[in-house]
Amino acid sequence: MIILGISGAVSHDASAALIIDGKLVAAAEEERFIRDKHAKNKFPFHSAKWCLQFAGIDPKEVDVVAFPYAKINLQTKARWHYAKRYWYAPDRALDALFNGNRHFRRNHKKSIELMRQLGIDPDKTKFVPVEHHLAHASSAYHFSGFKEKTAILGVDGKGEYATTFFGYGENGKIHKIKEFYDPDSLGGVYGALTQYLGFEMLDGEFKVMGMAPYGDPKKFDLSKLIEFSEDGFKVNTKLVNTIGLRRYKKNGESFYFSKKLVDWLGPKREGDEIDEPYIHYAASMQDLLETIVLKMVDYYLGDILRETGKLAYAGGVALNVKLNQRLINLPHVKELFVQPAANDAGTALGAASYVAAEHGDTIEKLPHVYLGPAYSVEECIAACEQHEKSPKWRKLDNTIAQAVEILEAGNPIAWFQGRMEFGPRALGNRSIIGNPSAVGIADKINAQIKYRERWRPFCPSILDTVAPELLQTEHPSPYMTFTFDVAQAWKSRVPEVVHEDGTARAQVVTKDANPRYHELLQAMQEKTGNGVLLNTSLNRRGEPMVCSPEDALSMFYGSDLQYLIMEDILVEK
Repeated sequence: MIILGISGAVSHDASAALIIDGKLVAAAEEERFIRDKHAKNKFPFHSAKWCLQFAGIDPKEVDVVAFPYAKINLQTKARWHYAKRYWYAPDRALDALFNGNRHFRRNHKKSIELMRQLGIDPDKTKFVPVEHHLAHASSAYHFSGFKEKTAILGVDGKGEYATTFFGYGENGKIHKIKEFYDPDSLGGVYGALTQYLGFEMLDGEFKVMGMAPYGDPKKFDLSKLIEFSEDGFKVNTKLVNTIGLRRYKKNGESFYFSKKLVDWLGPKREGDEIDEPYIHYAASMQDLLETIVLKMVDYYLGDILRETGKLAYAGGVALNVKLNQRLINLPHVKELFVQPAANDAGTALGAASYVAAEHGDTIEKLPHVYLGPAYSVEECIAACEQHEKSPKWRKLDNTIAQAVEILEAGNPIAWFQGRMEFGPRALGNRSIIGNPSAVGIADKINAQIKYRERWRPFCPSILDTVAPELLQTEHPSPYMTFTFDVAQAWKSRVPEVVHEDGTARAQVVTKDANPRYHELLQAMQEKTGNGVLLNTSLNRRGEPMVCSPEDALSMFYGSDLQYLIMEDILVEK
């Protein structure tokens, strides 16, 4: 069965994924093709078209188009809960009751239009909507490779109405245990504080997470944002997750928090520097999130975890790597799988995998996320020849050895190789890499290349034979979805990838997943004694990760990068 999954239902992170007979063969985010970060208010035309072309699939051959957004029946709790909790905005409350599927109808219309644009006949090809949180759940459970009964967790801002999902998977089927509904959203509260702390919602949450280690969570108590008991939570909508007239407004912009929050905590933070009291607010918000999620996981999923120890997790909050470290450390968790495109981009593969499983296909374990376009050496050369800057390039006879020479000298490299990664993390194919023992390289990349906040941390890519010693664990970590405590002996060896709290968000690289990147790490170990690279995404602040050689060259000439290696050619300034 050929299933095309498309996402874009919640106005951001549009993407496409193609599953053929249970195998994920291609996936890509629309932002990479249109060069617009998060592809807000877009549907995945370019990414879906590329997936079909890559697999050699005629649009008429597609059996099902799966979509991660469904109708929500009035007889369920979701719409009634929304109406009750938003009583202070009666227009919204009544709309939920009497016109509660308006967003689905809009999305359905756009999806049918997209199918026609792609050459897929909606009268002959089934369109199957999947509940948003079931798509998140499927993306985690079905690609985890877990055969045992598996606890499933989903936490994000919201889908149709649901914000938080607890369930389990068994024998290929997903079962709900408990859902929470808007406005009771942990992702929403974290997003509201993200805005208050001066960052953009849906993009800056990881900055709050990165800021938190600089603060003291005990300095401020933010617990009144959320009424919490062991079996549930209720958001204080007088402060956060607000709508209508309750929202704080400044310079024509409306925020997801109220003026009462500003009266309580002080002015909204501005600028790029980390300062008090805002670092303490970030620390307190991070601590509050961790506390609530951990207690609810124990309450709703504890019995399953004590039985098998397997936990699969997706949703935007699943990209909070500090929370994930706490989940791994729970006494009954043997292994945590976080679907690497855990944000809404991943719902395209979640919707497709859910439909595939419902039709009896066995979904293969996710082998890697190198699922996007690749470019030949000849295409890279052609891009150089056509570029307005007339790049100086030369073909390398030993790419790995010559890359190591540049890295050992303390220079960062734009490293463009193979198929583009799916998801928000660069994993060695669309990366800026550096020597993590070269003091000051992190500051240089932040200031002169990425143009981002100077306090932002970088991640290590670690050779699989080195990782257990450096990270002090055997837990799998192929996708930069967890932080770990760095061994004391390694902190001084690779200081540029150790964060303020002594942790690192790690990618462990195996030969099977990425042979060339693994070879580079082996060569670094032989040359420097450290099989570790500093790794960050190949993009500038506010831009999507690069996709094509043309994108890489634009990034190269728009920064202070001096070296770009695309496949086997070196471009130098």
